[in-house]
Amino acid sequence: MTPDPASTPRALTQPLAPGAPRPSSRTDNNASPTPRFRSDLSAVPPLATSLFDYELPAHLIAQVPAARRDHSRLLVVDRVTRTLSHHTFADLPRFLRRGDVLIRNNAAVLPARLHARRPTGGQVECFLLRPHDGANVWRCLVRPGRKLPPGATFADPGGGFQGEIVAREPDGSALVRLTTRAGEPITAVANRLGDVPLPPYIARSGPSRRADDLERYQTVYADRSHQVAVAAPTAGLHFTPELLATLAAQGVRTADITLHVGLGTFKPITTACVEQHEIHREIYELPAATQAGLFATAAAGGPAPARRIAVGTTSVRSIEHFLASHAAATGHVHLAEADTFIYPPRHFLGVDALITNFHQPRSTLLCLVAAFLDPGSTAGIAWLHEIYRDAIARGYRFFSYGDAMLIV
Repeated sequence: MTPDPASTPRALTQPLAPGAPRPSSRTDNNASPTPRFRSDLSAVPPLATSLFDYELPAHLIAQVPAARRDHSRLLVVDRVTRTLSHHTFADLPRFLRRGDVLIRNNAAVLPARLHARRPTGGQVECFLLRPHDGANVWRCLVRPGRKLPPGATFADPGGGFQGEIVAREPDGSALVRLTTRAGEPITAVANRLGDVPLPPYIARSGPSRRADDLERYQTVYADRSHQVAVAAPTAGLHFTPELLATLAAQGVRTADITLHVGLGTFKPITTACVEQHEIHREIYELPAATQAGLFATAAAGGPAPARRIAVGTTSVRSIEHFLASHAAATGHVHLAEADTFIYPPRHFLGVDALITNFHQPRSTLLCLVAAFLDPGSTAGIAWLHEIYRDAIARGYRFFSYGDAMLIV
């Protein structure tokens, strides 16, 4: 089971209407400036979803990661000077300084796609989403759904597990009772037998790349005791142990969040207006030390104050959700469900810089990046189009296995 194929990018026309001009982005390598665009500020409110369409050549959708994690490219966006510069991810230490804190999602990806057969011999795919209510019942996506009503059963041909459909849910998922040989945890079975839950725009024709995907669709700092994600926090895929050591020696700190990345991250906005979209909810765990770091970093002053640098949009959602209702650290792990939908215009409470990949058209992640480019304004939408057009012209690779941006 893969995420909804409707989330796969389409060739779309940029619908930037006439309006207030946006300063053109400049590059620092003598390249000609990126084209100038204008955005229709009268479109807010409501904010038309079509403003987040763009056209992407299919060959720029990365099918495999860079040969080495930190050899991916890094597009640096400076919001103060309004310039772009082009580097590799290994150059990241040049742009960070002592006292900065990298706030990263340490959730580990579970190889959640299990294959089985019905008693008739028909194939079944069971995609583990999350545990339900004990007794080995999990919320799953099962395929073919029409042939798996409540009471239907399926099993791994090798005897590793059996499944029984307990109930069908309105959202299309199913509650499945899973039993294993000798009571082995189903997560252990998944780690042994399951396929990596790659998004639909990454094509795989067989198991030949399974070992590579198991390694590379996982951050090097993932906490394997927290296999709670069905999609990788992809901005973190570019870090290597050596790069993290270099940053630590430079005085850059790290702080962890555990956000249970779900399939909702792939869900495109299908409503005419952004505000009409129902944002997905995701559980997150925010340790006391990370909470304290959010407030301590914000309070630090000086000529070059420390910055809170979110590694990925999942970290941004967790931080902003927490700070919206807390003026101080709680002193204990904060467990909550993030339902924050971030789109322009938006001010940010706890993020000073952002590391992120390039995102799909009409996605909530694209809305977040546009908001961060120009907080409190809608002008970031037009600037985002400029940046993406420049990246496309330069052959940057897009989406999960693609290249990265640093917005400072």
